[in-house]
Amino acid sequence: MPPLMVGFDLDMTLVDSRPGIAAAFRALTARTGVHVDAEAAVARLGPPLRTEIARWFPPEQVEEAVLTYRELYPAYAITPTVPMPGAAAAIAAVHDRGGRVMVVTAKLGRLAKLHLDHLGLAVDELAGDLFADQKATALREHGATLYVGDHTADMVAARAAGIPGVAVATGPCPAGDLRHAGAYAVLDDLTGFPGALDRIIGLALEQ
Repeated sequence: MPPLMVGFDLDMTLVDSRPGIAAAFRALTARTGVHVDAEAAVARLGPPLRTEIARWFPPEQVEEAVLTYRELYPAYAITPTVPMPGAAAAIAAVHDRGGRVMVVTAKLGRLAKLHLDHLGLAVDELAGDLFADQKATALREHGATLYVGDHTADMVAARAAGIPGVAVATGPCPAGDLRHAGAYAVLDDLTGFPGALDRIIGLALEQ
Protein backbone atom coordinates (compact mmCIF):
# COMPACT_ATOMS: atom_id res chain seq x y z
CA MET A 1 0.00 0.00 0.00
CA PRO A 2 1.45 3.42 -0.94
CA PRO A 3 1.98 5.82 1.97
CA LEU A 4 -0.94 8.11 2.72
CA MET A 5 -0.37 11.72 1.68
CA VAL A 6 -3.34 14.09 1.76
CA GLY A 7 -3.14 17.46 0.05
CA PHE A 8 -5.20 20.42 1.22
CA ASP A 9 -5.84 23.80 -0.29
CA LEU A 10 -5.36 26.70 2.17
CA ASP A 11 -7.77 29.65 1.78
CA MET A 12 -11.35 28.72 2.66
CA THR A 13 -10.35 25.06 3.00
CA LEU A 14 -8.06 25.02 6.04
CA VAL A 15 -8.24 28.70 6.98
CA ASP A 16 -10.78 31.51 6.75
CA SER A 17 -8.47 34.24 5.58
CA ARG A 18 -11.20 36.61 4.39
CA PRO A 19 -10.89 39.12 7.26
CA GLY A 20 -7.11 39.28 6.91
CA ILE A 21 -7.07 39.48 3.13
CA ALA A 22 -9.72 42.21 3.21
CA ALA A 23 -7.54 44.15 5.65
CA ALA A 24 -4.53 43.71 3.37
CA PHE A 25 -6.49 44.98 0.36
CA ARG A 26 -7.69 48.00 2.33
CA ALA A 27 -4.08 48.70 3.27
CA LEU A 28 -3.12 48.39 -0.39
CA THR A 29 -5.75 51.00 -1.27
CA ALA A 30 -4.42 53.30 1.44
CA ARG A 31 -0.85 52.84 0.20
CA THR A 32 -1.51 53.22 -3.54
CA GLY A 33 -4.63 55.35 -3.75
CA VAL A 34 -6.21 52.78 -6.09
CA HIS A 35 -9.60 51.59 -4.86
CA VAL A 36 -9.98 47.84 -4.30
CA ASP A 37 -13.37 46.58 -3.16
CA ALA A 38 -12.05 44.33 -0.41
CA GLU A 39 -15.35 42.57 0.27
CA ALA A 40 -15.82 41.73 -3.41
CA ALA A 41 -12.25 40.47 -3.61
CA VAL A 42 -12.57 38.07 -0.68
CA ALA A 43 -15.87 36.73 -2.03
CA ARG A 44 -13.97 35.09 -4.90
CA LEU A 45 -10.83 33.73 -3.24
CA GLY A 46 -9.05 30.94 -5.09
CA PRO A 47 -7.39 32.26 -8.24
CA PRO A 48 -3.88 33.75 -8.11
CA LEU A 49 -3.39 37.18 -6.56
CA ARG A 50 -2.50 38.74 -9.92
CA THR A 51 -5.95 37.84 -11.23
CA GLU A 52 -7.62 39.94 -8.54
CA ILE A 53 -5.11 42.77 -8.67
CA ALA A 54 -5.64 43.05 -12.42
CA ARG A 55 -9.31 43.87 -11.82
CA TRP A 56 -8.33 47.12 -10.12
CA PHE A 57 -4.93 48.21 -11.42
CA PRO A 58 -3.90 49.05 -15.01
CA PRO A 59 -1.68 46.37 -16.58
CA GLU A 60 1.54 48.34 -16.17
CA GLN A 61 0.95 48.63 -12.39
CA VAL A 62 -0.08 45.05 -11.61
CA GLU A 63 3.34 43.63 -10.74
CA GLU A 64 4.20 46.56 -8.47
CA ALA A 65 0.82 46.26 -6.76
CA VAL A 66 1.40 42.52 -6.21
CA LEU A 67 4.75 43.27 -4.55
CA THR A 68 3.21 45.99 -2.38
CA TYR A 69 0.33 43.75 -1.31
CA ARG A 70 2.73 40.96 -0.34
CA GLU A 71 4.84 43.47 1.59
CA LEU A 72 1.75 44.54 3.56
CA TYR A 73 0.35 41.03 4.00
CA PRO A 74 2.20 39.85 7.12
CA ALA A 75 1.21 42.92 9.13
CA TYR A 76 -2.46 42.88 8.14
CA ALA A 77 -3.58 39.40 7.10
CA ILE A 78 -2.15 36.89 9.56
CA THR A 79 -3.67 37.79 12.93
CA PRO A 80 -7.32 38.10 11.75
CA THR A 81 -7.27 34.72 9.99
CA VAL A 82 -8.91 31.78 11.80
CA PRO A 83 -9.01 28.03 11.15
CA MET A 84 -11.96 26.66 9.23
CA PRO A 85 -14.27 24.41 11.27
CA GLY A 86 -12.70 20.96 11.53
CA ALA A 87 -9.33 21.96 10.07
CA ALA A 88 -7.19 20.78 12.97
CA ALA A 89 -9.18 17.55 13.31
CA ALA A 90 -8.87 16.84 9.58
CA ILE A 91 -5.09 17.15 9.74
CA ALA A 92 -5.01 15.02 12.89
CA ALA A 93 -7.11 12.33 11.20
CA VAL A 94 -4.48 11.95 8.49
CA HIS A 95 -1.62 11.85 11.00
CA ASP A 96 -3.51 9.37 13.19
CA ARG A 97 -3.56 6.99 10.22
CA GLY A 98 0.20 7.30 9.80
CA GLY A 99 -0.19 9.65 6.88
CA ARG A 100 1.36 12.96 5.92
CA VAL A 101 -0.27 16.27 5.06
CA MET A 102 0.72 18.76 2.42
CA VAL A 103 -0.72 22.17 1.59
CA VAL A 104 -0.84 23.15 -2.08
CA THR A 105 -2.02 26.71 -2.55
CA ALA A 106 -2.10 29.64 -4.95
CA LYS A 107 -0.76 31.77 -2.11
CA LEU A 108 2.97 32.47 -2.00
CA GLY A 109 4.56 29.73 0.09
CA ARG A 110 6.22 31.99 2.67
CA LEU A 111 2.91 33.76 3.34
CA ALA A 112 1.03 30.47 3.58
CA LYS A 113 3.58 29.29 6.15
CA LEU A 114 2.89 32.36 8.29
CA HIS A 115 -0.77 31.33 8.48
CA LEU A 116 0.01 27.72 9.31
CA ASP A 117 2.54 28.63 11.99
CA HIS A 118 0.29 31.27 13.55
CA LEU A 119 -2.64 28.85 13.79
CA GLY A 120 -0.56 25.84 14.83
CA LEU A 121 -1.64 23.73 11.86
CA ALA A 122 1.11 21.12 11.54
CA VAL A 123 1.67 20.10 7.94
CA ASP A 124 4.53 18.11 6.50
CA GLU A 125 4.96 19.74 3.08
CA LEU A 126 4.01 23.07 1.54
CA ALA A 127 3.87 24.11 -2.11
CA GLY A 128 2.80 27.64 -2.99
CA ASP A 129 2.14 29.91 -5.95
CA LEU A 130 0.27 27.16 -7.84
CA PHE A 131 -3.26 27.17 -9.27
CA ALA A 132 -5.56 24.68 -10.99
CA ASP A 133 -3.62 22.09 -13.01
CA GLN A 134 -0.31 23.66 -11.87
CA LYS A 135 -1.06 22.13 -8.47
CA ALA A 136 -1.04 18.67 -10.03
CA THR A 137 2.72 18.81 -10.45
CA ALA A 138 3.28 19.21 -6.71
CA LEU A 139 0.64 16.61 -5.89
CA ARG A 140 2.33 14.06 -8.15
CA GLU A 141 5.83 14.90 -6.92
CA HIS A 142 4.81 14.21 -3.32
CA GLY A 143 2.73 11.14 -4.11
CA ALA A 144 -0.55 12.64 -2.92
CA THR A 145 -3.34 10.14 -2.33
CA LEU A 146 -6.11 12.72 -2.63
CA TYR A 147 -6.61 16.49 -2.67
CA VAL A 148 -9.08 18.52 -0.64
CA GLY A 149 -10.20 21.98 -1.72
CA ASP A 150 -13.06 24.46 -1.91
CA HIS A 151 -12.72 25.60 -5.53
CA THR A 152 -13.56 24.00 -8.86
CA ALA A 153 -9.92 24.63 -9.84
CA ASP A 154 -8.91 22.32 -6.97
CA MET A 155 -10.97 19.55 -8.51
CA VAL A 156 -9.19 20.27 -11.81
CA ALA A 157 -5.89 19.86 -9.96
CA ALA A 158 -6.93 16.53 -8.47
CA ARG A 159 -8.12 15.23 -11.83
CA ALA A 160 -4.88 16.31 -13.51
CA ALA A 161 -2.92 14.50 -10.79
CA GLY A 162 -4.99 11.36 -11.26
CA ILE A 163 -6.29 11.31 -7.67
CA PRO A 164 -9.72 11.82 -6.08
CA GLY A 165 -10.74 15.38 -5.34
CA VAL A 166 -12.67 15.98 -2.14
CA ALA A 167 -14.54 19.28 -2.08
CA VAL A 168 -15.67 21.35 0.87
CA ALA A 169 -18.49 23.78 0.11
CA THR A 170 -16.97 26.52 2.25
CA GLY A 171 -15.59 28.78 -0.47
CA PRO A 172 -16.98 30.65 -3.47
CA CYS A 173 -18.08 27.58 -5.47
CA PRO A 174 -21.51 25.97 -4.93
CA ALA A 175 -21.71 22.26 -4.24
CA GLY A 176 -23.23 21.58 -7.66
CA ASP A 177 -20.34 23.28 -9.43
CA LEU A 178 -17.86 21.27 -7.37
CA ARG A 179 -19.57 18.01 -8.33
CA HIS A 180 -19.65 19.06 -11.98
CA ALA A 181 -15.91 19.76 -11.76
CA GLY A 182 -15.34 16.13 -10.80
CA ALA A 183 -15.39 16.04 -7.00
CA TYR A 184 -15.57 12.50 -5.66
CA ALA A 185 -17.26 13.79 -2.52
CA VAL A 186 -18.61 17.18 -1.48
CA LEU A 187 -18.62 17.88 2.25
CA ASP A 188 -20.36 20.78 3.95
CA ASP A 189 -17.08 21.52 5.72
CA LEU A 190 -14.05 19.72 7.13
CA THR A 191 -15.93 18.50 10.20
CA GLY A 192 -17.15 15.61 8.05
CA PHE A 193 -13.69 14.76 6.73
CA PRO A 194 -12.42 12.36 9.45
CA GLY A 195 -15.55 10.20 9.16
CA ALA A 196 -15.28 10.02 5.37
CA LEU A 197 -11.52 9.56 5.18
CA ASP A 198 -11.31 5.76 5.21
CA ARG A 199 -13.92 5.48 2.45
CA ILE A 200 -12.08 8.06 0.35
CA ILE A 201 -8.73 6.33 0.91
CA GLY A 202 -10.29 3.09 -0.29
CA LEU A 203 -11.37 4.75 -3.51
CA ALA A 204 -7.95 6.29 -4.02
CA LEU A 205 -6.21 2.96 -3.64
CA GLU A 206 -8.48 1.44 -6.29
CA GLN A 207 -7.32 3.97 -8.88
